[in-house]
Amino acid sequence: MNTSNHRVKRVLLYPLAAAVIMSAALIPSAPLAVSAAQADTALSAPAPADSRGSSVSGNRTAGNQQQQALSRVAVIIDDFGNSMRGTEEMFKLPVKITVAVMPFLRSSEQDARRAHELGFDVLVHLPMEPRQGKPEWLGPGAVLTSMNDAEVRQRVEAALDNVPYAIGINNHMGSKVTGDERVMGIVLEVCKERGLFFVDSHTNYRSVAGRMARELGMPPVENHIFLDDVHSASHVAKQMKLVQERALSQKFCVTIGHVGIQGKETAAGIRSGIAEMKDKVQFVGISDLVREEWKWNSRLTLP
Repeated sequence: MNTSNHRVKRVLLYPLAAAVIMSAALIPSAPLAVSAAQADTALSAPAPADSRGSSVSGNRTAGNQQQQALSRVAVIIDDFGNSMRGTEEMFKLPVKITVAVMPFLRSSEQDARRAHELGFDVLVHLPMEPRQGKPEWLGPGAVLTSMNDAEVRQRVEAALDNVPYAIGINNHMGSKVTGDERVMGIVLEVCKERGLFFVDSHTNYRSVAGRMARELGMPPVENHIFLDDVHSASHVAKQMKLVQERALSQKFCVTIGHVGIQGKETAAGIRSGIAEMKDKVQFVGISDLVREEWKWNSRLTLP
């Protein structure tokens, strides 16, 4: 009985052994150990797409969902329009920015068109009377509190007509005007008529712009952080960290820098900050933020 069993086992095992030997001959030899780096690479490698590209589609969907989940940062750069120092550096930043162009200056139209061609949002950086400051800092076409209603309206409309592709206005200086209900009411009326919005640069902490915008059914957009209140690249880089902190805690942040005497330094600081923040926040145009945060979908009436 035992002999018979051994014979049966041998009959069954011989084909199995042959199969194992043939398989070993066909499979190329592999190292006995895999380094930690190799193991991480093997585990993290994406699955290849099938003939229909299903994994590519899945990766794209996951990427879109991740971007939507990221906090948003809108970087507005003021004072374009006069070929100011730092203009080229700002246009070459590796993220979407918003270009605020002062009207009636030598490169106002050129800067606005270039920004639009690059896919950047354009704002009219409207000169407005400050509480303090030199009148010559305002530039041409400024809105003053001494003007009557018709004069204010004419100034706002002329500035909008002078800067192509503008989707909104923000104030240049303007600490006196943004605290004046009569004048701000006219500015916001013109914005609403043209399907624009107003971004309060927040040069006046008693500004009425946000409250009045809400009352008119418009988005109460305001600046949260000035990047270059101290004119050095290192300070701007530090301010960008504050921007990141606010964006992560509040879901979004609006921040303002400038071209001008220290424009190159500001651009360098922003670029440095972008490198640190690129995987933590999403850089958007101000119109993207306004549309997503305040559901603002007005129809623009462009000149």
